Amino acid sequence: MRIQHLPPQLANQIAAGEVVERPSSVVKELLENSLDAGANQIDIDIEQGGIRLIRIRDNGHGIYKDDIGLALSRHATSKIASLDDLINVSTLGFRGEALPSIASVSRLVLTSMQKGATQGWRVQGDGREDLLDLIPAAHNIGTTVEVRDIFFNTPARRKFLRTEKTEFKHLEAVVRRIAMARFDVGFNLTHNNRSVFMLRPAHTISEKERRIATLCGNPLMENFLYLEFEASGLRLWGWTAQPTFSRSQADMQYFYVNGRVIRDKVLAHAVRQAYQDVIYHGRYPAYVLYLELPASEMDVNVHPAKHEVRFSESRMVYDFLLRSVKQTLAQIRPGLEGEVTENTAALSVNPDQAISIQSKENHNSASEYATPRQHSMPLAVNEYMTAYKALYSPRSSGLSSTPSRSTPPASAEDSGGDEIPPLGFAVGQIHGVYILAQNRAGLVVVDMHAAHERITYERMKTLMGEGQVVAQPLLVPVTLNVSEQEALLVEEHEAILKTLGLSINPLGKTSLVVREIPAMLRNANVEQLVRDILADLNMYGTSTRIKEEINHVLATMACHGSVRANRQLSIAEMNSLLRDMECTERSGQCNHGRPTWVQMAMTDLDKLFMRGQ
Repeated sequence: MRIQHLPPQLANQIAAGEVVERPSSVVKELLENSLDAGANQIDIDIEQGGIRLIRIRDNGHGIYKDDIGLALSRHATSKIASLDDLINVSTLGFRGEALPSIASVSRLVLTSMQKGATQGWRVQGDGREDLLDLIPAAHNIGTTVEVRDIFFNTPARRKFLRTEKTEFKHLEAVVRRIAMARFDVGFNLTHNNRSVFMLRPAHTISEKERRIATLCGNPLMENFLYLEFEASGLRLWGWTAQPTFSRSQADMQYFYVNGRVIRDKVLAHAVRQAYQDVIYHGRYPAYVLYLELPASEMDVNVHPAKHEVRFSESRMVYDFLLRSVKQTLAQIRPGLEGEVTENTAALSVNPDQAISIQSKENHNSASEYATPRQHSMPLAVNEYMTAYKALYSPRSSGLSSTPSRSTPPASAEDSGGDEIPPLGFAVGQIHGVYILAQNRAGLVVVDMHAAHERITYERMKTLMGEGQVVAQPLLVPVTLNVSEQEALLVEEHEAILKTLGLSINPLGKTSLVVREIPAMLRNANVEQLVRDILADLNMYGTSTRIKEEINHVLATMACHGSVRANRQLSIAEMNSLLRDMECTERSGQCNHGRPTWVQMAMTDLDKLFMRGQ
């Protein structure tokens, strides 16, 4: 067959294969057009899951009469006119493919009235190449797009559509994601003439939280922590869930870059690393995060559906995101749960350097909840462990009923008006496993091994960070064969690998020799470790394998060095452990993600015994 130009209609239908996957894809494209038009109110009417009808009405600035027909032409757009516009694009749409692609596989009616005009105009398309003539139409300022009988002229595509319930589920998820991206816009969604939700514009933090609670559920919002960080032109804000509120799948993860819904493996990996040692294995964190940066610092023209972006400084973005979320999680400790925190961050221009994040002021302007800091421990680890020598003495299990002479007061009144600490004061121990404490709210139950394990682990990490990674030469260097790309990665990241305690030199285009490894990993599988690091560098541009392996060793040491079950503690020892929990980062979970303590309010206890009923 000779080379020939495709008919415009066939070209549009081919493009529709990338842009229009199902009714939810149509809704996504039309909503983005409405937002780009400056609308602050959008009404979405759906019938039969979007298969029969999708009607989207907005109050944006509308379309010029002479441009209405052009809007349904391929590669016709008002959003970019040159390469510079494409590099700095800030609108959600810009290719000019959505409307003509939708019109080629459905019966489409577009009605619009521009601000200042005396009447609206309408154009129709029914899947054919030629559009019908413009006709006058009554319409308010803004645009309405009706899409009927999707894929009616492409039966091969239509047969892949699922049931009405399934298609609407996908469509509703798209509307929810976009509604969480633009709090300043009101959204009304109806299905088969029944209202699904009506969202008013949200401007304050509390209004935004109410919208998220409406769309994602109150339990999720009750376990969210608000965060806000800024550094070197980057701004991250939003909500991330406490580690105790985890999911069996990654279905509550929403990430937005400059208001655009993004599914990016690098960004997801950074958040996952931030939760690494505080979330239970096999579980997924929940979050709604918004990243803002100059449009010129990223490329959105990398995916037909615009779900992916590329960053010019991906390493800096990765580190900024990782450290911001990690510091927010570090604040989760007794007395700081659920506190809303704003932060400003000073980020080094060099992406290879560390990020220094400093706390500004609490969202509630309460100075006593300033961002916690880990300080150097004055004792060596083994000396610190000796300080808890009473924890290791074998004693019989059971509840400690004899108070120590050093027993702290049980209430602020007894202590002469002193403030009761968040975890209160210990009153006893159950079977050498759990500590019972009384605070203002009621009863606190502490898993003493899990709590002490986290305390010891954090102390060890602090000492390890201050002493840097100590490298140890291998008696017999390890040689391994790699691809040319992996060998180039070693040369490119030689300085980073050196700071991790790795000395790797190329022997040729496809061979490497490992001469030094971190001393704490002397028993590790060197070849597997290096290959995992190279895989991370290739996929994410960075690697945390060394840190993960070292932390795993430290976690094992902390687990074996922490107080074990069936150890009866004195009241003074219990209170000492409680005070350490209150000043230790991430003390709400042990190293394996299990909770370390549980609060039972007086109202909960009263319900158990039907008091006041």
